[in-house]
Formats: sequence, C-alpha cells, structure tokens
Amino acid sequence: MFCEKYKRVCYADTDLNFLVNVSNVISHSQNIYKDLEVVLGELCEFLNARYSIITIVDRNYDRIMISSAYGLSEEEKQKGIYKIGEGVIGEVVSTEQPVVIPDIAKSDKFLNRTGIAFQPNHPVAFLCVPIIIKNEITGTLSIHKLHPGIKDFSAEIKFLNIVGMLIGRNISIRRKQIEEIDELRKENLRLKGVKSVKPENIVGNSALMHDLYNLIERVSSTTTTVMIRGESGVGKELIAEAIHNASPRAAKPFVRVNCSALPETLIESELFGHEKGAFTGANAMHAGRFEMANGGTVFLDEIGDVPLSMQVKLLRVIQQRQIERVGGGKTIDIDVRIITATNRNLENMIKEGAFRDDFYYRINVFPIYVPALRERRADIPILIDHFIEKLNKRNGTKIKRITGGALDMLMVYSWPGNIRELENVIERAMILTTDDVIHSYNLPPTLQTGFSSDTIDKGTLSNVMDKVEKQMIVDTLILTRGNMAKAAIQLGITERMMGLRIGKYNLNPQNYKQLSNEKS
Repeated sequence: MFCEKYKRVCYADTDLNFLVNVSNVISHSQNIYKDLEVVLGELCEFLNARYSIITIVDRNYDRIMISSAYGLSEEEKQKGIYKIGEGVIGEVVSTEQPVVIPDIAKSDKFLNRTGIAFQPNHPVAFLCVPIIIKNEITGTLSIHKLHPGIKDFSAEIKFLNIVGMLIGRNISIRRKQIEEIDELRKENLRLKGVKSVKPENIVGNSALMHDLYNLIERVSSTTTTVMIRGESGVGKELIAEAIHNASPRAAKPFVRVNCSALPETLIESELFGHEKGAFTGANAMHAGRFEMANGGTVFLDEIGDVPLSMQVKLLRVIQQRQIERVGGGKTIDIDVRIITATNRNLENMIKEGAFRDDFYYRINVFPIYVPALRERRADIPILIDHFIEKLNKRNGTKIKRITGGALDMLMVYSWPGNIRELENVIERAMILTTDDVIHSYNLPPTLQTGFSSDTIDKGTLSNVMDKVEKQMIVDTLILTRGNMAKAAIQLGITERMMGLRIGKYNLNPQNYKQLSNEKS
C-alpha cells in the first residue's frame, strides 16, 4: 500500500507481522548471535537497507564495538570500534537519542570506521537508535538505507526503536558476558603471574619491558601523578600515551607540552591561557593546555627545564586543581591527570637549588624508569623489523630484511641516542641500499667495526689499549656532561687517576659538557 503522507510504501500492514516474527526468533533462539544476524538481514530487506548493525557499549574500556551485523565481513566488523561521543554511533550512546544522517556522503559525522563501500550518486541514509534497558544504554541499532531522496525518516526511527526494545534484553546479556570474560581474563593473568599485556603503541618483549608494562597496567586505572624517568630517546612520550589510553580518561584529550621548547616568558600563558589584553599581542582570549586537557591528561615533558617561578604555580595546580588565566582574576576548576617526564637528575638539581623539593615530591608520586636501549638489546631485532615495516609504508619502499652482519653491528653498538637513534640509522640504511636488503656497509661509519670496514688496527697492543681507554673516557665524559668526578665513579677509578688520564690524552672536560648540552 502506498502512503500519501510520506510518498512511499506504507509499512503499517506488515509492521506487526514482522515484529511478531522477530519476537518469536529471539525468544526461541538456541544461538542468539547467529539468529540476530538473520533478524538484521530481514530488517534490511524490510526497510530497503544495505547494512544493519548492532553495537554493544563496553564500560570497562569506555568503547563501543560491533556485536552483530548484516552485510559486513568479519574484518569490517572488527574495525567498528568507537569511543563514547565519537562519530554518529558514539553520539547516540552519549546523548541516548536517535540520530539521522540523510546522506552520509555529505556528513562529517559519519566516520565509516568499518570501511564499507557505497555506490556513487546513490543517496544512503544512516539511521541509528539507542538500545536502552532499565534506564541504561547498552548499545545501538543502526541501518544504512538506500533511498531516492526521502526527507522524513520518522517512521523508520519509530520502527527501529521497537526492534531495539525487542532485542535489547539479549544485548544486555551479551554485554555482561563480555565484561565478565574480560574480568576473568585479568584475574587469570594475575593468579598465574603472567606479565601484563603489551600496549599497542610500544614495541618490546624483553623482561625489562614486561616489568614496565606491568607498572603501566597498575597505574593506568588510577588518577595518580606519574613521573617517567629515562634517557633522551627511550620513548617516554609513548609510555605517557599508553598510560592515558589504558585509563578511564582515554576518550578525553591527551595534551603534550614540551616544557623545554617554551620560553620562560610564554610558558605560563601556554599552560594556563590568557585573557584578551593581558599583554602586548594578546588580541583575544586564549585557553591554555590545562583547559584543553580538562577531563583528560596533561603530559609535561622535560619537566626539569621548568623555571623555579613556574614550579610554584604548577604546585598550586596539582594541590588545588585550579588555574587562573594570565591577566584574569577568575579561578577555573580543572580535572586533569598530570604525567611528567625528564632525563635530568632532579635530585642533584634540588641540591643545587635549581628545582623545588616540594614540587618534586608532588610529581614523583609514582616514578617509572624506562630502560635504555643498551639495557634491553634483546628488543633490537623486533624494533628493526618494526621500523622497516613502518618506513616501507611511509616512504613507499620495499626493503625485505637486514643481513646477519649488519644486525650483529647493531646489537653491539652502545646506542647513546637510544630508540630514536636506531630509527634514524635504519632509515638512512634503507635509503642507501640498492638491493632491498640492509647490509653492514649501509650503516653509518660510527657503527662500522674494524672487520666490516677492513680497517683493523695493526698497531701494538699498548697503542690499541690506549685508544680504547681514551674512547671509553670520552664516552663517559659525554654521558656525565663533562663531570670528572661522576666519570671516575662510572669507570671505577679514583678522581686522581681520572685526572692523570685526562692529562695523558689532552682532553678538556668542558668541551664534552658543551657537546652533551648540544645533543640534548
């Protein structure tokens, strides 16, 4: 029957029969997941839709994922993961209200996370309704509807709401099963003493890295302030990001601040914002990084470079969770988690009066040490494979592998620049190779051994030992920023012996202090 009001087929004659059939299928189902896909297929045929999807809200991770679908492959279903508030489905879960997108080709809200294809020049509407059980949203029901230019989808929305109510109880049961299985998995890991699950953004399977993953897992679910320690280039920002992504704040902003890159005159404005006219050039109100991160996480990198005057103000923020914009008198409440990172010795800085001890104790609640690459050499091969795959995609190259000789050279190198240096070395070698294989001669001269470069030293044992000793002293002076006392301790000799060797090899420790500062 044709409906004059909506200028299309009227569903009134067939709605009841369809809903009765759906109810019978669900109530007598022996395999609800398989039968729900049958229901979704019939729903698509009934409403002239191309695809239909049921999602479930997973409260454990603040995410939404596809539970059942019609017309999607298994791979496409797995891609359908959304954060609450993200895209159309995320908006429906967040607001608990239906959303209609008349033409997905003209909408920025429609993310098409699953990657399904649509025919051009054929309008496709996306209709999504919440599935609510006992005043709690448990998921969504949506369809992709082909249409010749329909403007009013109220009839379809009402129908989807009814179908959602019919399948809602089963969705609620399925959601609880998912959450219970996840809790059992965590408990099983704990009881068996299995190491924590590796964060997706970090590469490494060594024992030290598994210890690190365990710390990340333990602290992520809390609001505790974290300080990440480690040398430059070890990936401290990735650790901070992993903590945020595994936390209840994952759907909120993760705001990075490189404190060493901000001039002292601008750091307060950047962190706390400023009012219009607060200073010359402040032509408009500017929200600071803490306001931008409200509800989420602020990552303060290179915290050791923050001036003393700014440490006092940051201390107040940590204690009171309030900020004031520069040039303003209004106190603004904020809800942020603070993660800091540094490669500097803050304890020595406190002794020298360059860092406040009260600020230090506020940010050092849960310290995490990230091991240097030379401390976890077992991870070098998988890091190399990771960088080759990553750089192949970025640069359009087809590098296949690295030779055993080249790998041996990378394994014995000390890696003062850590993972960042390793990635740069691999990228350089991938550019230089001519046969899609990384050879030892493609590596930088600093990594070349006497054998690989055919430059084995043929001097006397005494001469060779002197060269090795001099190089060790130079490396240690660089590491200790030219501090002779620290270098002597590092090398296991007295300061007097260190002084004699400095004179013997005509070295100037001040030069290495300057070199270290330039590198950092």
